[in-house]
Amino acid sequence: MRDALARLALRHGATVQEFDVDDDPALEAAYGELVPVLLHGDLGDGVVLCHFHLDHARVVEALATGAATPP
Repeated sequence: MRDALARLALRHGATVQEFDVDDDPALEAAYGELVPVLLHGDLGDGVVLCHFHLDHARVVEALATGAATPP
């Protein structure tokens, strides 16, 4: 997911931040079984775009519009 996302982010001028879910109890509680998980927006209130595998179409839509709709 990381490599594919990096290419998309570069193409759309987006920034990707990585966090280690295991290092934060709140993140572990929220996403522990969904890692890797991709959020669009801020860590506290971001929208989950996908987990395990990159949902290319959903990520492109979120990056192109600057918004994400919940699944």
